[in-house]
Amino acid sequence: MDLHADQIQGFFEIPVDHLYASSIFVDYIRSLELDNLTIASPDMGGAKRAKNYAGHLGAEVVIAYKERKKANVVEEMFLIGDVTGKNVILIDDMIDTAGTLCKAADILIEKGAKTVRAMATHGVLSGKAYENIENSKLLEVIVTDSIPVKNNLSSKIKVLSCAPLFADVMTMVHEHKSISSKFVI
Repeated sequence: MDLHADQIQGFFEIPVDHLYASSIFVDYIRSLELDNLTIASPDMGGAKRAKNYAGHLGAEVVIAYKERKKANVVEEMFLIGDVTGKNVILIDDMIDTAGTLCKAADILIEKGAKTVRAMATHGVLSGKAYENIENSKLLEVIVTDSIPVKNNLSSKIKVLSCAPLFADVMTMVHEHKSISSKFVI
């Protein structure tokens, strides 16, 4: 689910369906009933993902452009787009140390965002991730349980189960039915 790079699919010796957590996240975002919704990508690499979410939600897109000196260290970050008075949701495939997301949240709030949430399929949450999230300007961080998460270490972390998605797809495949309805993005 939400492979970090599409090329990973080529390393399997059997057919693989690349599932997306978007079918889980889009429903959750809609349940929030946020006005002035804007979808943000924390980096240029996620711009396509953010655009796809925004298309499904009728929202605008902004992008945080980052420059790194070395791995896991963001030197500078700039915002492309306007977030004044917006409820922003940062969309990513995984959260490692949460450094980029927290820095992006800071910039979004500085530029006038009303609220900032983050969503990522895979909550790796290594190093000081829990501390970074808890001390950040992020209102909420939503991840799936594709990786076990200790959500009791931060009051801001919410975990959504990907089990129903996998169960539905396995049932559909077993019954020789199309799984195309599970590909929201």
